[in-house]
Amino acid sequence: MSPHDRTLPNEPDEPTTAGRPPADRPDSASLVEFSVDLTSHESLRRTHVLAAIGPDWDPVAVLRDEDRARELLYSDLSEEQQRLYDDLVAAGVLPTRGDGSAAS
Repeated sequence: MSPHDRTLPNEPDEPTTAGRPPADRPDSASLVEFSVDLTSHESLRRTHVLAAIGPDWDPVAVLRDEDRARELLYSDLSEEQQRLYDDLVAAGVLPTRGDGSAAS
């Protein structure tokens, strides 16, 4: 149907879907089950990630380095920065320093 609420010549009174008359359309309110098994794709993705990382990757060392970086980031804070940091730790936004959270 035209956008001006008029039927144009050679235009049906009711809109159709993919050449089907409205009576043959499935109920638009009904749900259709749709599932995709991504197990094989996830296995392939992991294989590619591990291949890209290489055999020299040490996850424990990486996590220890993250803990050291966090220590360095939050060291030498001003009094105001330390107060704000303590508030964020108390609120659970940031982990406590030295808790090994990156390695947990």
